Amino acid sequence: MHFNARLVSFLLALSVAVVTTAFISLVKDAHWVVLFVAFAISFSSAFILFYFALELLVLSEINEAYSVLAKMKKKDFKLIQKRQNSTLSPIKKLNQEIYAYASKKQQEIDYLKQLAAYRREFLADVSHELKTPIFAAQGFIHTLLDGAVDDVDVRDKFLNKAAKSLDGLNVLVQDLFTLSQMEAGMIKMNFRVFDLAQLSREVFEQLEQEAQKKDIQLHFHATSLEKALIEADPAHIKRVMINLIENAIKYGKSGGQVWLALHETEKNIVVKVEDDGIGIPEEHLDRIFERFYRVEKSRTKTKGGSGLGLAIVKHILEAHDSKISVSSEVNTGTTFKFKLRKAANFIIAAEPVQDSNYL
Repeated sequence: MHFNARLVSFLLALSVAVVTTAFISLVKDAHWVVLFVAFAISFSSAFILFYFALELLVLSEINEAYSVLAKMKKKDFKLIQKRQNSTLSPIKKLNQEIYAYASKKQQEIDYLKQLAAYRREFLADVSHELKTPIFAAQGFIHTLLDGAVDDVDVRDKFLNKAAKSLDGLNVLVQDLFTLSQMEAGMIKMNFRVFDLAQLSREVFEQLEQEAQKKDIQLHFHATSLEKALIEADPAHIKRVMINLIENAIKYGKSGGQVWLALHETEKNIVVKVEDDGIGIPEEHLDRIFERFYRVEKSRTKTKGGSGLGLAIVKHILEAHDSKISVSSEVNTGTTFKFKLRKAANFIIAAEPVQDSNYL
């Protein structure tokens, strides 16, 4: 429904002019010329006054309000934006409230659509990730039940493979459970002061055998801090370091290098994990911290892992008021970087770690 300001103004002005002329006609000896002039002046002035008042203050706003309501009924919020102009007109204020409400609903709808798409993608990913180890273990066990159990060599081989598949399934479920607890805020960080450099050396020792299998050398950067006291949750930060260095080993090239650097700023310790591996294409960098996201499923599936490691890293660092960044170049390497809060009232010793293997 739309109102025509010109028609409404014409009718109102005509009414005013008729009443004014009729009133003047009551005066004795009123000439018809006077009556005509009075009619013309009252009509034109009233029309102009009513037209601009209605068009600028009332009807244009009412028509816009009807347009907004029509779009809302059609669930079309794409072209509706909240206007910023201020006014004393209550009609315009009401119209602004309608725009604001419609804009809010648009945001809610977009968010719900995003959640729905995320839920579908997540369920598909979970189903795919669970299916692989379950079907593998199921196939090995059924093969044994069909008679292969009598062959000792085959039995041991298949049992080991089934156990490996179930171990992978257990890792996946545990990572999913951990990530869900973090997102729900159920896992609290236990902050205390500890030496990040010492923790990093422990992680290197823990992953040394895994690195040796690929002939990859783990190094502290030549300018890295020898001691770096931070205030954080040591268990969760250790998991961050393990996940990042494991990733560097996993996607590093045979005979390659992995470097860890610890540098200080005024308030933070900056951590940098760098490798010279296969790298990540630029178009994937924004999504590698999503659950189950793999740059190339066919190539990375053989690398193992739950596909949740970087998502867990992201949530742990967010709980420490930190963000992780990544830069990479295909066939050159990848660098992950984040910062952690330094322990209060402590000056970091700036002596570098000596590493004769550093390149």
